[in-house]
Amino acid sequence: MQRTPPELRSNARTIRTNSTDAERALWQQLRQVRPRFTRQLVVSHYILDFVCRTLKLAIELDGGQHAESEADATRTAYLEAQGWSVLRFWNHDALVNTGGAMEVILAAVARVSTHPNPSLPGRG
Repeated sequence: MQRTPPELRSNARTIRTNSTDAERALWQQLRQVRPRFTRQLVVSHYILDFVCRTLKLAIELDGGQHAESEADATRTAYLEAQGWSVLRFWNHDALVNTGGAMEVILAAVARVSTHPNPSLPGRG
């Protein structure tokens, strides 16, 4: 297994420490979901916003600078070729409609999970 370059680990740590408002809002919900999600995980040469490793499900939050980004399309194609499923949300949508984003995420978790009840505690 290839080691993660130290600069990527450092960048991931910095991004985790300096989360956007949208990332913080979504993380407050995602951290309660089972199977577990983690933040700012290095996968190959990319840093993914949120991932469920067991399901190979990645969630990316994008700002306006990502509109019609070829780099994002390339990144998604690479991850999908590696067996990952990728969900993308605009920062604004994740911040203003966190519940709606969580519904989409939980539906994706349910599709690919063998977990008996992939949901938020108390909402199962």
